[in-house]
Amino acid sequence: MENRKPRKVLVGRVVSSKMDKTVTISVVRSIRHPLYKKTIKKTSKIWAHDAENQCREGDRVRVMSTRPLSKLKRWRVVEILERAQ
Repeated sequence: MENRKPRKVLVGRVVSSKMDKTVTISVVRSIRHPLYKKTIKKTSKIWAHDAENQCREGDRVRVMSTRPLSKLKRWRVVEILERAQ
């Protein structure tokens, strides 16, 4: 078996958990504007596989990239870092 690259890991907040075994996660990243050098927040929405339906809206989760599981799902929930209040 050949050695493969490490998988991408992101941390985000669950926006929606209404689907079965799927959660929508909002990932915020900071970038610097190339000309004005101001820090800007960019938000990406990703769909992740949650096999046990444990995530709820507002939870902070760690997700890992995986093979395509459906039309939109390319991530899976690794762990729940913080529960919603």
